Amino acid sequence: MADQGLVRETAVAIVGKLKAGEVTPLDLLDVLEKRIAEVDGKVNALPTLCFDRARKHATALMKKPAAERGLLAGLPIPIKDLTNVAGVLTTQGSPIYKDAIPTKSDILVEHLENNGGVIYAKSNTPEFGAGANTFNEVFGATRNPFDTSRSAAGSSGGAAAALATGTAWLAHGSDMGGSLRNPASFCGIVGLRPSIGRVAHSLAAAVDRNLGVQGPMARNVEDLALLLDAMSGEHRGDPLSLPVLPTSFLSAARSGSSKPKRVAYSPDLGITPVDPEVAAVTRKAAQRFAEAGVVVEEAHPDLREAHECFHVLRAFDFALSKAALLRSKRDLLKPEVIWNIEEGLKLTVEQLERAEAQRVAMTARTLEFFDKYDLLLAPATIVPPFPVENRYVAECAGKKFDNYVEWLGIVYAITLVCCPALSLPCGFTASGLPIGLQVVAPPRGEAQLLAGSKVLEDILGVRGTTPIDPRAPK
Repeated sequence: MADQGLVRETAVAIVGKLKAGEVTPLDLLDVLEKRIAEVDGKVNALPTLCFDRARKHATALMKKPAAERGLLAGLPIPIKDLTNVAGVLTTQGSPIYKDAIPTKSDILVEHLENNGGVIYAKSNTPEFGAGANTFNEVFGATRNPFDTSRSAAGSSGGAAAALATGTAWLAHGSDMGGSLRNPASFCGIVGLRPSIGRVAHSLAAAVDRNLGVQGPMARNVEDLALLLDAMSGEHRGDPLSLPVLPTSFLSAARSGSSKPKRVAYSPDLGITPVDPEVAAVTRKAAQRFAEAGVVVEEAHPDLREAHECFHVLRAFDFALSKAALLRSKRDLLKPEVIWNIEEGLKLTVEQLERAEAQRVAMTARTLEFFDKYDLLLAPATIVPPFPVENRYVAECAGKKFDNYVEWLGIVYAITLVCCPALSLPCGFTASGLPIGLQVVAPPRGEAQLLAGSKVLEDILGVRGTTPIDPRAPK
């Protein structure tokens, strides 16, 4: 019988055991199946399971010599329900696709499987990933493991909740307006939005869509780096994809010599209200970088156009990718998705011209900012986890928001300027809910991002706070 204590091990340690022959991929699938049966009913992180497919793949993988089983060596991975896995229900959280079973996997999934990943589940997501609260008409809501009356955020909420409850060692997610970073913050784990092109994926709607990217989630920085290594690499099916770097991201994360010299902290990036408790906890965490001899100053790049720019470019992306569904299946779309598509269809070329120019200007100012600072630190979310029945955050610190995505400005501003960024667990509210610190590096700076984040993770001592059993409201 496989040891259930394995759920508490790090992914790096599990891969070590796989490579040493101490456990098999089939053992790990048994552990996960039991753990999911025990805890997932309370959080609804992994609504679709595919253990038969996983065991078939694991058995085939075990016929290869251990050295030829890839970076992950048979480690099980859940895939976000926006991304196709051949032969597995892939709903995108939409009633339109509630019975959709693709015949071909996304490039990303094929890449992970070629690197020794074993797909055993699909993680829950809001409809088409729209909105940072994970609920949909197909599977319902995903709940926060730290308080099951609260949101796990989104749109990679199922992935984050699975990691936090020990039903995954590593997880795949995606991020346009913070969808890897928000749920990581709410669930006390680590989620990384990589640079454009770092993770290859199948094309949809346009060759050069780059607001959204695919990325890794994990319970600590080293595990995160391991999954980024397994996800990275160019593919001819994705013309924007980047080649693998000569030094692995896991090595970069472990290189204590790569600590930053000077970092900037901003509670609000100059563009958003922030809950005072979130500001206080993130500021205190950022200032602890000084314990490693790092200079910490309060500063941020000029991102004043972020709200207007993101609203336009996101709406355009929705129009490109979903207008056909609005025409044929309007009655099955949630109101927020309809609004997004219609906003996109109303855009003029002049609005797009202005938004693209704003994005170029903000990116240029951000690059100049990184001439002085190695990293930028800010809250990953502006509020602690909110009640799960609230569709989104309508106001913060006395400011009412104009729409259902404006509360995400602190993360989507970083999306716009093309920087890799992660959410690092940095503390808890007085009521015990997780808070994440957003750590940002210059474009293609994942190595220094991971190295710096590992330094701060070591200082903060927050590793090992997950996995937990789901907690009922106090």
